[in-house]
Amino acid sequence: MREIILGTAGHVDHGKTSLIRALTGIETDRLQEEKKRGITIELGFAYIDLACGHRLGIVDVPGHEKFVRNMVAGAAGMDMVAFIVAADEGIMPQTKEHFDICKLLGVKDGLIILTKKDMVEEEWLEMVEEEVSDFFADSFLEEAPILAVSSTTGEGIEEVKKVLDEKVHKINFQEEFGPFRLAVDRVFSMKGFGTVITGSSLSGRIAVGDDLMFYPEGITARIRGIQVHGKEQEIVEAGHRTAINLQGIEKEQIHRGDLAATPGTMQPSTLLDADFHYLAHNTRKLKNRTQVRLHVGTREILAYVVLMDRDRVEPGQDADIQLITQEPVAVWPGDRFVLRSYSPIATLGGGVILNNAPPKRKRATDQDRERNQAVFSVYKADTEGDGLVEKMLLFLEESGVQGITADQLSTRLGLFGKKLKKQLQAPISAKKVLVVESDSQRLVATQVIERLSQFVLNMLEQYHQENPLKSGLAREEIRSRLRPPVDQKLFQYLMNSLAKNGALVQEEAEVRLSSHEVKLQVDEQEMQEKIGNLYKEAGLRPPNLKDVLAQFGQFPEKQLRQVIALLLQKGTLVKINEALFFHSEQLDQLAADLQEYLSRKEEIDAPGFKDLTGLTRKFSIPLLEYFDKIKLTLRVGDKRILRKQ
Repeated sequence: MREIILGTAGHVDHGKTSLIRALTGIETDRLQEEKKRGITIELGFAYIDLACGHRLGIVDVPGHEKFVRNMVAGAAGMDMVAFIVAADEGIMPQTKEHFDICKLLGVKDGLIILTKKDMVEEEWLEMVEEEVSDFFADSFLEEAPILAVSSTTGEGIEEVKKVLDEKVHKINFQEEFGPFRLAVDRVFSMKGFGTVITGSSLSGRIAVGDDLMFYPEGITARIRGIQVHGKEQEIVEAGHRTAINLQGIEKEQIHRGDLAATPGTMQPSTLLDADFHYLAHNTRKLKNRTQVRLHVGTREILAYVVLMDRDRVEPGQDADIQLITQEPVAVWPGDRFVLRSYSPIATLGGGVILNNAPPKRKRATDQDRERNQAVFSVYKADTEGDGLVEKMLLFLEESGVQGITADQLSTRLGLFGKKLKKQLQAPISAKKVLVVESDSQRLVATQVIERLSQFVLNMLEQYHQENPLKSGLAREEIRSRLRPPVDQKLFQYLMNSLAKNGALVQEEAEVRLSSHEVKLQVDEQEMQEKIGNLYKEAGLRPPNLKDVLAQFGQFPEKQLRQVIALLLQKGTLVKINEALFFHSEQLDQLAADLQEYLSRKEEIDAPGFKDLTGLTRKFSIPLLEYFDKIKLTLRVGDKRILRKQ
């Protein structure tokens, strides 16, 4: 997915740089002369991570007339513009010139920001808003929101973020070339420029102002400049020999062999499934778990070759292998690789990566090897139609409960934008793939959900058999028993699906099978009646739970506790603490008496409550705390007052 670039435009000293600093916390004026003169000379770059999940690149362009050529360079990569007009000055010469440049460069969207709101009166601000509205009439900014802000006080900044978030969220992201990737073959520092990397761009496109992430470390840097064959470029595409000038990173943090790529598009792994050809001129058979030197991109890394369906490979043969690398490596399916022997060094063969993040595969039994053969046949199937869907389902099934986001699936399949969306339609419609998170487009195989569902239903069935008097099992208890562990969003999806299908019922924090009903045996009905009467007759001086269990010692303690839990669920008893229960009728009457007392006296303290009820501290203090908890009373110092409803 490509990054959207927001460019600024507007007259000098109208507050573009200050606005960016307020939005992002990043100072884009980096040159000493810029700081000294208080104006932007060169292009500055920043970014902001929006609530919708997208990163918005920001280009800060110079506003002074002497540096218009630099403004044009920055505007060439804009997807939308933040047009800046200072509220204390209104429309100025470079406002008009910058607007003309934006139109000529085909900018189609943006917003208008009136800065320095804190420096003018409301009447003046209204007049400037009207002037700006008239100026942008009959243009691509005619319907653009006009937002007044103060970068000094921060007023209006959150509204700008909200509008930017809404705009980016509505964009139909299309990227025909896929994410950008470049294999680093040189890193150096150039005086006046900083860190520079060189390499061949493998895929996608990247622009000045964009971010690059270096894999496998996951370090991010921003592109300050690009050269293709020694010429400055705003955008670089696949197949170009490229030098990229970076900011925000030291050359010691990057190494030859790193992969520079669009952030979040790679998945470093120490396991790689691959199709391998063992060269015919080799004089020895290749044994399982042979240590080799893996060359992929510009990186060399030690690895072990695990043969998926045999113990040896003859010279000239092809083989399905899994590479176990000494360190994480970031590649795509379809990337080519070479294997060389560890010592003495000689080329053994090479092949193509089939899966860049597979699980560790077993090969000990015939069943394991048959499974491996089936998996690799899916890899090598036709990449169109049913073959592609089968491969997609394989990736999803092997990802288990974690699932795969649509973006991750793109890099696993080599499909991007509309192409991936089109291929997903059929399996989603056929309910072979489920979307468990719409925001991130997190996908999970239906088979995974079905296995989880059956596990939950079996768990509840066993629980009901062992605890017939309990209405259900706590939701979090169910989630804690799931293996492998399931995150909250997937668990919620699972519970809602089962409830929608009528398999289970969710009642507040508990879950039960829809077929489960609490049915008391004769002795349990008798127990329920006697325990209820015991608490009712005890009034406000109920027995301790331990004493109740002892009094009915002829019954199993587990059965007694289940009956008491049922009384609590029905509301016959009310739990004050772990050992203290009251009959609800007695408690309701006390609550009414306390409310009537406080209506007359307005307040009560612990001694007063003791006098009102005749209870000792053993009962009075827990009861006072209970009435605070249910929000009948409010504690103020040592006294309670009636909480206002």
